[in-house]
Amino acid sequence: MAGKPPTGDPVQDAPDVAAPQHAAAGLPAIAHTLRVAQQQMGVRRTALTLLKVNQKDGFDCPGCAWPEPDKRHAAEFCENGAKAVAEEATLRRVTPDFFAAHPVADLATRSGYWLGQQGRLTHPMYLAEGATAYEPVTWERAFDLIAEELHALSSPDEALFYTSGRTSNEAAFLYQLFAREFGTNNLPDCSNMCHESSGSALTETIGVGKGSVLLEDLYRADLIIVAGQNPGTNHPRMLSALEKAKAGGTKIITVNPLPEAGMERFKNPQNARGLAGGGTPLTDLFLQIRLGGDQALFRTLGRLVLETEGALDTDFIREHTHGFEEYERTARAADWDETLRATGLRREEIEEALRMILASRRTVVCWAMGLTQHKHAVPTIKEVVNLLLLRGDIGRPGAGVCPVRGHSNVQGDRTMGIFERPSAAFLDALEKEFGFAPPREHGLDVVRAIRALRDGDAKVFFAMGGNFVAASPDTEVTEAAMRRARLTVHVSTKLNRSHVVTGARALILPTLGRTERDRQSGGDQFVTVEDSMGMVHASRGRLEPASPHLLSEPAIVCRLARRVLGTESATPWEEFEKDYGAIRDRISRVVAGFEDFNARVARPGGFTLPHAPRDERRFPTATGKANFTAAPVEYPRAPEGRLLLQTLRSHDQYNTTIYGLDDRYRGIKNGRRVVLVNPDDARTLGLADGAYADLVSEWTDGTERRAPGFRVVHYPTTPGCAAAYYPETNVLVPLDHTADTSNTPASKSLVIRLEPADPA
Repeated sequence: MAGKPPTGDPVQDAPDVAAPQHAAAGLPAIAHTLRVAQQQMGVRRTALTLLKVNQKDGFDCPGCAWPEPDKRHAAEFCENGAKAVAEEATLRRVTPDFFAAHPVADLATRSGYWLGQQGRLTHPMYLAEGATAYEPVTWERAFDLIAEELHALSSPDEALFYTSGRTSNEAAFLYQLFAREFGTNNLPDCSNMCHESSGSALTETIGVGKGSVLLEDLYRADLIIVAGQNPGTNHPRMLSALEKAKAGGTKIITVNPLPEAGMERFKNPQNARGLAGGGTPLTDLFLQIRLGGDQALFRTLGRLVLETEGALDTDFIREHTHGFEEYERTARAADWDETLRATGLRREEIEEALRMILASRRTVVCWAMGLTQHKHAVPTIKEVVNLLLLRGDIGRPGAGVCPVRGHSNVQGDRTMGIFERPSAAFLDALEKEFGFAPPREHGLDVVRAIRALRDGDAKVFFAMGGNFVAASPDTEVTEAAMRRARLTVHVSTKLNRSHVVTGARALILPTLGRTERDRQSGGDQFVTVEDSMGMVHASRGRLEPASPHLLSEPAIVCRLARRVLGTESATPWEEFEKDYGAIRDRISRVVAGFEDFNARVARPGGFTLPHAPRDERRFPTATGKANFTAAPVEYPRAPEGRLLLQTLRSHDQYNTTIYGLDDRYRGIKNGRRVVLVNPDDARTLGLADGAYADLVSEWTDGTERRAPGFRVVHYPTTPGCAAAYYPETNVLVPLDHTADTSNTPASKSLVIRLEPADPA
């Protein structure tokens, strides 16, 4: 029945395992979508809500940041998007009575899945120092408590203001404005844990830390390389774009340690071929690479292009690039034996990839966490750029770089100034517009913020959305660090693990979701988001709020700012809360590309932000050109008897939100504590299919990090490599094991040993 959460926390230690599937979506996706949606929302609410997802007059999906086409299907959502909407528009409620019945100690024993399934938060809740349970609190009292702790700090830099990627442009802009008026650049965000490596590499090489392609470029491409990404689970609507590209003759190379059903074959649920037929084969060449071997692969592909007569776009290289000579010397020295060791591929496979690259005049490379979460992630992405520069494939229609972002506005949040290392130009514009001197010293990213909490250098943690504790690395260290805070505050729609790992005092502030109508004293409001390809558009919720006690994120920031900053602030916070158009007017004068913001976003579908490399073949780097780079090739190595582990999502999951306990495409049912191991590796280690093992990570600090009780699943992974779901395996990721330059946790190349465990 709709509105009823599960009564017990399901046992997850005995998953069922079947053979992995070889096609994604189709009728099973429709059936699963409708079943989950109706369980959460009921039949009528399901129909009314899902038909507004990603429509020009509707609301932006709170899931991934994949862009929408101009011509949209009536059902412009995927299975996981529908699950995200269902959990937000659910009829289930978490009231003060729930917290009275469930002390924090009880909630701390529950799984993240169970917590999320309880429904929407309805009241501000407060955990007093020494208290055992949350109690309801007024909004006024909540803001007083936050102000009390912030004013007691010896420095504004003892406060941390974290942001999740689902926050709107308007809320993000206000949030960073408040933090900087308060006096700190401590604005860690979820980008620090995912695509920070992409931004670091692209800013240095092409001058803009975002992708250079639009959706139409995928349709025009001769070749698309999808590396370190599983669109079938993480960005399912991308499969529709790949299907359309294939219909136009595009070839696709998939580079991944795991075969993924979505990249094998796509059964589009929006057409008859997908529902009744065999669907569309997507991948033309599958390179089943060893974990972390991508830099070596792209370096050798670059060498082979250099060695092929007539393969270089010499005019582009001469007119638009810098550093070619050094890159050429380094790339020509690429060693075949080292490449084969690093990648685990056969020479013939790499040579086939070369033939496809040479046959293409327009190539797009897409990637996600499989490239960004390694120690050498930044040079790996730079190597992707090198290959494209050789062929002149940046600034050409149908070609370019395509980092595929996760959360629906994670890119927009960064554009709005959610960044611990803001540019001088942004701070200058902020100072000119608002008349205060923002701090210039760089703030803390996620990893440094955890260290600051651990070491007592940060005392207040405020999170605008997200599930920081579950998303962060080194779980035991992160949880201990959070418990050292004086106050932890979470602006949330639903319960999660971060609400039960608290500072001395804690607040939960319930907020509106994307699906809900946002009424302020100035009338109904809308917000805006930026997708993964730099398109900005409006989002308008239609449902009545889950509770009359909810505030929107902009309202929460405005009221907090008025309480904390007081009359010393000349910023018109009250006006901003009343009318989001007033916020957009200020954004238009501060953030480049948002000129005439209100008028442009009023157009159906919104507008495209400028991108100098794509639009003008202009590269705003330090050299004024696109930069070739020549870093030494790196790849992770595991000692004898050890494996390389990557953390990943199940199909019933989006980031740390667990929608269910199945991973349909990989054949896993009713459980998440599984480790996927190549059968030959498992036999060498003496682990039968169905055996149980503890996962123990090994790192240079000598600390043992253990994730106990995982069922071993014999699976067609790359030899020497294994995979398991996060957040369960985040405990294995050392806090200091991060990517060079970007400081992103290196969650995709963990050295582990498997110790046999008793199934009981």
